[in-house]
Amino acid sequence: MTLLGATEIRALAERLDVSPTKKWGQNFVHDANTVRKIVAAAKLTAGEEVVEVGPGLGSLTLGLLEQGHPVTAIEIDPRLAAELPATAETHGVAPGMLTVIRADALGVTDLPKAPTALVANLPYNVSVPVLIHLLETFPTIRRVLVMVQAEVGHRLAADPGTKVYGVPSVKVAWWGHWNVEGTVSRRVFWPEPNVDSVLVGMTAHATPGDEALRRQTFAVADAAFGQRRKTLRQALSTVAGSTTAAAELCERAGIDSGARGEQLTLADFVRLASR
Repeated sequence: MTLLGATEIRALAERLDVSPTKKWGQNFVHDANTVRKIVAAAKLTAGEEVVEVGPGLGSLTLGLLEQGHPVTAIEIDPRLAAELPATAETHGVAPGMLTVIRADALGVTDLPKAPTALVANLPYNVSVPVLIHLLETFPTIRRVLVMVQAEVGHRLAADPGTKVYGVPSVKVAWWGHWNVEGTVSRRVFWPEPNVDSVLVGMTAHATPGDEALRRQTFAVADAAFGQRRKTLRQALSTVAGSTTAAAELCERAGIDSGARGEQLTLADFVRLASR
């Protein structure tokens, strides 16, 4: 299959009267080698059902379809959503391999096929909320590989005790283990972004508990990092009711109430939420 190149990307955009917008975080990949690098890095099994967010003009979509992966693509821009099936047909994609949903990914709660993988060039302005929403909503997702702003990618994969470790690090760890799996040059995008990009991936593991425990764990993490410079005794007073109650909560969980949120692992937050 021939993938989209810079000339075809620009011709498609001109015909559709599409100018990439910051509002929807649109930066289109125009390099076929980069697309194939991303698909290879995803390490998907044959025929794996993939959900893609923000397919744009279809660069990554075609790369996934080329390798035989059925794709459900969620696109907010009505012009791009309407054009994508025609682009796939023009490039020889078999009928039934591509499903396009015209929607804001943050509002999607049902898909025609249960995805086992999420592979996407995520809109950078909403990448973390979209990731968390899809992982919350579709527990069948076992593998993630997304292109995001470098700063965000390093935050998602951060370990406790590091400067970039925070709420996103804790929350996404609920579903799996995260790593930065590659870098992407600015030059492969149109328009060229003013930030660096990375590929960040997740391999799923068993979640630490049920939905009720997840929500409580996330609430505790939000509180702990909501006042990042304060100790847990102070920061958790909002969920425990008082600093005394917060200190007692930490004691029951076997955690130093004088510690700060960035020192705690997901398991620590789960223990706090369970008490």
